[in-house]
Amino acid sequence: MDSDEDERVPFSRRPEWSDVNPVPQDDGPNPVVAIAYKDDFRETMDYFRAIYQSDERSPRALQLTTETIRMNPGNYTVWHFRRLVLEEINADLHEELDFVAHVAEGNPKNYQIWHHRRWVSEKLGTKAASVELQFTKKILALDAKNYHAWSHRLWVLETLGGWEDELEYCDKLLEDDIFNNSAWNQRYFIMTRSPVLGGLQAVRDSEVSYTVKAILSNPPNESPWRYLRGLYKGDHKLLVTDTKVSSLCLEVLKIDPNCVFALSLLLDLLCYGFEPSGEFTSLIGGLKHSSGDTLDAKFANTICCVLERVDPMRANYWAWRRSKLPTEVY
Repeated sequence: MDSDEDERVPFSRRPEWSDVNPVPQDDGPNPVVAIAYKDDFRETMDYFRAIYQSDERSPRALQLTTETIRMNPGNYTVWHFRRLVLEEINADLHEELDFVAHVAEGNPKNYQIWHHRRWVSEKLGTKAASVELQFTKKILALDAKNYHAWSHRLWVLETLGGWEDELEYCDKLLEDDIFNNSAWNQRYFIMTRSPVLGGLQAVRDSEVSYTVKAILSNPPNESPWRYLRGLYKGDHKLLVTDTKVSSLCLEVLKIDPNCVFALSLLLDLLCYGFEPSGEFTSLIGGLKHSSGDTLDAKFANTICCVLERVDPMRANYWAWRRSKLPTEVY
């Protein structure tokens, strides 16, 4: 059935289907907008309805779902019935993975395909982990932001295993594209969930160094800034006391005093209790000068005012932040 449509043999002319009475679609006596189905699709669905109603779980039923899925990969009822048939006839699930991979080539963002593949992988167990990780790599090589592929990959790691090479894979993705926010998200998932690395506390110092380097290579890239914050999630005290963070803000702002991400992080540091050193005093003057406004001497207030100007999309938010600054904040 992989040949051209002209070579397709209608079910009505196949001897092995002669015992089946097709069930036409019932659109009611007066359908408002009748869909102009192609003849081969209409016939295939008529035969599918027949075996579905009779609950026939056989090799020919499996083949029928194959043809039906190729015509419409989004039909969740067909996928559901296919799973019932696969279990009933004890089909080779490795072959099923090959079939799903073939369908996914032209439908990489189809929910039903990914749901079905997860079901098959779960049936196969841990021995399917390497196959699934390779499969998602192939999909992500074509589209690095495919949510379904990332979601499936996370599920495979947590359910079937395969953590050993995941960080190396993430390194490669970020080497290729430092702006790949999906890869940054995956990296955080690895740091916080991988049983191989020993938890976030064990890797935080080296990860902060890695992230600082990534930020300095391209300060306008928002992803590593978000990742850096995540490394201190729930521990504001450590975020404030780690000099690598405040030094990063200072270094970036010396180069670009209007960097929204550095200003935003520095504002949070101040609100969490950070006390700026002498180096930051000259920075305050620079910010005032670049803003062109007469600003309050308080550092946090200055930062909010600058953010209102350089980040006009969220100007109201920064004005709100300014109005909520505690009096003791620098």
